[in-house]
Amino acid sequence: MNIGIVCYPTFGGSGVVATELGLALAKAGHGVHFITYKRPARLSHYQENVYFHEVTALDYPLFEYTPYDTTLTSKLVDVVRYEKLDLLHVHYAIPHATIAYLSKMILAEEGIDIPIITTLHGTDITLVGKDKSYAPVVEFSINRSDGVTAVSKYLRDLTYQYFDIKKEIKVIYNFIDFDRFKRVDKEHFRKAIAPDGERILAHTSNFRELKRVDNVIRIFKKVQEKIPAKLLLIGDGPTRQGLEELCRELKICNHVRFLGKIDAVEEILAISDLFLIPSANESFGLAALEAMACEVPVISSNVGGLPEVNIDGVTGYLSDFTNVDEMAENALKILSSDETLQKFRENAYAHARSFDIKHILPQYIEYYEKLIGAPVS
Repeated sequence: MNIGIVCYPTFGGSGVVATELGLALAKAGHGVHFITYKRPARLSHYQENVYFHEVTALDYPLFEYTPYDTTLTSKLVDVVRYEKLDLLHVHYAIPHATIAYLSKMILAEEGIDIPIITTLHGTDITLVGKDKSYAPVVEFSINRSDGVTAVSKYLRDLTYQYFDIKKEIKVIYNFIDFDRFKRVDKEHFRKAIAPDGERILAHTSNFRELKRVDNVIRIFKKVQEKIPAKLLLIGDGPTRQGLEELCRELKICNHVRFLGKIDAVEEILAISDLFLIPSANESFGLAALEAMACEVPVISSNVGGLPEVNIDGVTGYLSDFTNVDEMAENALKILSSDETLQKFRENAYAHARSFDIKHILPQYIEYYEKLIGAPVS
């Protein structure tokens, strides 16, 4: 197959999943064309069967906001037409599902029928999509997609709740590449971070309010009062300055490291003992899954799709996202002994294996083949 993938080229979950899916499809021998305004963050090396088409928008004084939607539509028409794509797979409904549908209509005028798959990732439904200024367009575009997938049962059900969707939404979970995410010996690195054998806690996100990184710090503070520990914060975003100030207020700056945006997050997870993700909402929880693949148990909130990833009392613990005290207590339960920590490590890894890309990729390929081979209503 010759597949076009449209996504946001950022460190966010939708862009990561779209890129990793494309790379896996290319390894399986399919042609993959990424179409976006910048090379995706995880598309850093040359790989056979992978192509990148950059979307450049016209900078014209009349436009207060660059008309990216129009430019992307034209680029999709061009790539489908000349690269002979078999289908378009767009990630994150806004505005990609709408753009894909418009492209499909333009191509239909030329006798080209291109199937469109829209994958819903989370805030395109839970936050942005249900806003009244977007909702009618989002609903229309999802219903006009030839195929629709969601990354969790929670997100599928929420989409049906928020919108009048006539299409079947197929749940295909996010996945993990175990060739990349695995626990490896980084003892020299670990000693640099925790020279006296301290437990290492980690968190990674885009530092938005929704992620509740302030509660990560408060949880860590309570843990650090009981046992020697270090906290590694991976990522960056609008709340960072306030988080740095919170660390100063709590007098734990010497034990917390802000690492910024890191491509090789697996190297940090490889030395971590516990992963904290107390988000107010998560449609899936890919960061938690990446940690579990590296044999790191998870302390998380019980919202959204997280209970489908983190099994309470088995791979870690679930709590209400505001319950800092309980999360800290559960963290201490896991970290209390090497034996307990090892048990949770093994459980986290075992459950993560069910999300191996080797299990998920065939589901996408089967779905693609079904849409390509079946007439579109």
